[in-house]
Amino acid sequence: MLNDKEKLVSPITGGRMSLEWEWRDVEFRKENFHVMFPFYRCEDTGERFTDTETDGVWYAQVHNMYCQKYGIPFTDEIVEVRERYGISSSKMSLILGFGANQWRRYEQEEIPSVSNGRMIRSIMNPLVFKDILESSRHLLTEKEYSKILGKVECAISSAETLRIKQYETQRLFVSGRNIDNGFGQLSLERLKNVMLFVIGHVGEIFYTKMNKMLFYIDFVKYRETGSSLTGLSYRAIDYGPVPEKWEKVYSEFDEISHEPRVAGDFEGCVLGTTSKCDRGVFSEKELAVMQMVCERFKSCTAREMTRLSHEENAWKDCFEKHGIIPFEKAFQLKAI
Repeated sequence: MLNDKEKLVSPITGGRMSLEWEWRDVEFRKENFHVMFPFYRCEDTGERFTDTETDGVWYAQVHNMYCQKYGIPFTDEIVEVRERYGISSSKMSLILGFGANQWRRYEQEEIPSVSNGRMIRSIMNPLVFKDILESSRHLLTEKEYSKILGKVECAISSAETLRIKQYETQRLFVSGRNIDNGFGQLSLERLKNVMLFVIGHVGEIFYTKMNKMLFYIDFVKYRETGSSLTGLSYRAIDYGPVPEKWEKVYSEFDEISHEPRVAGDFEGCVLGTTSKCDRGVFSEKELAVMQMVCERFKSCTAREMTRLSHEENAWKDCFEKHGIIPFEKAFQLKAI
């Protein structure tokens, strides 16, 4: 994590070092992108430092803005399309006419050129990819070609199922991946497992508290990595930040139960489960963010979390109009 205590020790003096943020214009491919830039400041000398992790945060913001602007697939989408066809990264580069290691670099978060990005988006349609595969058949052995073709035919036959799945996902999420949802990966499976993770760590939880837990998980994840975790958007209402379509979010999954509950003078609906989170759908960084948020707020009541969220600029600046909370507010979080 960016604010780990071990990192807040100056390499120059051994004294304290603070984590700070500022807006900067970063040039990428002859364009300027306005990003929040994190850096460490030595409190004794005033000198500034960055490291691989802090540099990764501003680069991720540029990456997401550029991909959205030009319709280039995001890194997880690039990985997904290759895995759907059961092809190695080197073979995918060969079939598409990319450089030998180009696809691998894209999966390691290098941003494709606009032309390559559009090519990658086009082959998400298995019929398009089948045509390209036929054109590249001479580059493959018969065994390689037959194996890949089998995967592509399978993808074609299951295209309707995939289309229905995508439609169901769109019902729950407000829009495509953009700054309003922190460029998060739109996935019902991941969203379900975030909720299972939270319930597994804090126990049965009122809707009101879950609203805030999801908000902090997504905004901390954006602060740490430049993208959110769930792909939800958040609106500032009377009781603090809530996910857009939160009623649908909490009724979507059979694994999560709903029960009216009264706790003292607080009345609401409680979420519970007997299912366990599939941790395999998350990266180590994502698991660390969820763990940190759960530990921070585990003992807080729904009322306490509402009070904490009302102290955040994310809520204060958007509450008057009940507006969507910009993910840039992640860099001003106070409670965590």
